[in-house]
Amino acid sequence: MTQIQRRQASLARGRWAEDQALDFLQSEGLMLIARNVRYRCGELDLIMTDGLQVVFIEVRYRSRSDYGSAAASVDHRKRQRLVRAALLWLSLRPGPLPACRFDVVVMGPGQRLWLPGVFLAGGLL
Repeated sequence: MTQIQRRQASLARGRWAEDQALDFLQSEGLMLIARNVRYRCGELDLIMTDGLQVVFIEVRYRSRSDYGSAAASVDHRKRQRLVRAALLWLSLRPGPLPACRFDVVVMGPGQRLWLPGVFLAGGLL
């Protein structure tokens, strides 16, 4: 398999994981606002609402755990990028800032784990 084919396969797995996470979260009552919002500072996989709260969701997929868990891959640097992208997205919206949280959904073979409010934005900027 060439490097391009591996990259395409990885993107397809990521898209599948996001689709699965979206279906699951919608079944739990969250509503989609946007998906795959890209800024220079980072990407937001899913932006949803949970009641009046805006939820920024990072979807992580791991087919194997040789290099650590998918949840552990949301390290300090990744959290900084997520927070910066979320702040940028919020700054482009009119009105007062809503209550927000950051969730992670971990996907893998036979695994789906939703970690609501897994980290806070404070102190990361």
